[in-house]
Amino acid sequence: MTGQWRAQFDAEVIFANGGGLRTDGFRLDIPGREIGDAELAALFVRHLGLLMVAEVRISDKTVLQEPHKGGRGLAGPDGLAGGTGPDGGTGPDGGTGRRLVELSHVVADGMITLPGWPAPRITEWLTREASRANYAPGTEFQVGRIDMIANTGTYLDTPAHRFAGGADLAGTPLDRLADLPGIVVRVPAGTRAIDRLMLAPYDVTGRAVLLHTGWDAHFGTDRYGAPEAPHLTGNGARALVEAGAALVGTDSINIDDMSPAAAGERPAHSTLLAAGVPIVEHLTGLDALPPEGFRFTAAPPRVAGMGTFPVRAFAVLDTA
Repeated sequence: MTGQWRAQFDAEVIFANGGGLRTDGFRLDIPGREIGDAELAALFVRHLGLLMVAEVRISDKTVLQEPHKGGRGLAGPDGLAGGTGPDGGTGPDGGTGRRLVELSHVVADGMITLPGWPAPRITEWLTREASRANYAPGTEFQVGRIDMIANTGTYLDTPAHRFAGGADLAGTPLDRLADLPGIVVRVPAGTRAIDRLMLAPYDVTGRAVLLHTGWDAHFGTDRYGAPEAPHLTGNGARALVEAGAALVGTDSINIDDMSPAAAGERPAHSTLLAAGVPIVEHLTGLDALPPEGFRFTAAPPRVAGMGTFPVRAFAVLDTA
């Protein structure tokens, strides 16, 4: 029993989609003799697998020296939390049936990704008619040209986007971009800030964490850039880094808060990219994915010196 501690406390839980619950005298394994209320709240949410939690109020907390009971909120000797995720899934089982799910916006001439930023211009460098002079009769080719900024459509952010000297597109390893086990975090409609508590129920270690906000429904409209667009908080980003997330994606306009109140700060970008965690923004179609049990890919070309670039993001589902 040496070195094993449990917390006894009362907790009031408020859910983002309405309602709440209260527990009295709850006991939970903790990693050490001291624990703050915020960390305890996150362990509590994960232990019970509670989704869509907006707030947890801890009171009457006491720390006791007792044997651990194997709660899934507490990290084990290998550094991974015990138990299963909130949906109980374990990912593809090697069956032969597969289904591909498109998760990218189409890049088209004149489309708007970020309001006020330049749109792509798609033209022809070599037309089919002009090419006929270069080939045998009946043989023709077309070569297109696209002029665009790197932040167009569904795109990837690498550390070089935020930090001078950070890994760029060519320097970001494939194991951070392709064939990653994925998990979807469903965000209640009307939620702006995705924080540590909302992420706490999910086992994100080594996974692509996809934040499904539904904001992609506004893509291409003025509302897409509205101040109330959902975002990941700095606290939420730190939780994902600490838990070992491999990649984070969102179907909102930005992983960070873009409202005037944010004053240009970008804590989610800064935290994730400093830890080498790539970001995929402007995803779409996340409603077609299960909570887990799929593989995610969002790999750009290997362009040296660039920190962002459009990707063809997709998921592979095992249907066997």
